[in-house]
Amino acid sequence: MAFLERIKKLVEPVQQPAARTIGKPPSGNGASSFHLKWETPPVEFVEVSATFELLEPPTVEMLYFWAVQVTFVKGRRHQGGAHFGLQYNPLFPESSAVNWGGYHDGGGGELEGSVPDLPSTPNHINTRDYPWLANRQYRFRIHKAEEGWRGTITDLETETTTVVRDLYVDADRLLNPMVWSEVFAHCDHPSVAVRWSDLTVVTSAGEAMNVDTVNINYQTHALGGCANTNSSLDDEGFVQRTNTERITNIGERLVFK
Repeated sequence: MAFLERIKKLVEPVQQPAARTIGKPPSGNGASSFHLKWETPPVEFVEVSATFELLEPPTVEMLYFWAVQVTFVKGRRHQGGAHFGLQYNPLFPESSAVNWGGYHDGGGGELEGSVPDLPSTPNHINTRDYPWLANRQYRFRIHKAEEGWRGTITDLETETTTVVRDLYVDADRLLNPMVWSEVFAHCDHPSVAVRWSDLTVVTSAGEAMNVDTVNINYQTHALGGCANTNSSLDDEGFVQRTNTERITNIGERLVFK
């Protein structure tokens, strides 16, 4: 009888888990993330930048984080990675904050950096008070500074550039740029949409090169991701949206022309 039961289990179809579209993501950090990985030219580069706009803002008091991410490299060795971007963060005034921080390669802890001039209401070294608005474009820029790698943000309406801080990383170039949304809200909370545009890398010779192709990635069900996030194109760039039908699947490419 036991033998027949084992045979039955082998031929029965495997029951797949239902797609996660409601409730809080059960991931390790409590967020569901999705990413746009840049297809960069086959050159070494020392700067990345992207324009961000919040098209449809959050309506729940939960953390949302939108950032450019890079890997630091020296020679053939990875020196860690970092992310730079804006947060909708209820711990800050008007839920508005900017973050520039990262981690050493191989679990070596947080990267050290300069003390920002911007205040931080909850006194967090990486995350600072920064008043920003929905439906306004902001330019995120990561580039080499005298003592490390600098994160700056430019309000493209006022043309005001703010230096957030420098991260002290011994690296000579950048690798693996991407942009992402990290959402701590429930999968079924009201839809939020952002747009990324003007993705750019700069070579060590100072040549700026546009990136028009991205590869799609979503946090998987097994890792706690929501199944109702989606990345798509509009007339101005790449749009990431929560609580919507997934049209573009993991592994697909989007090309902006």
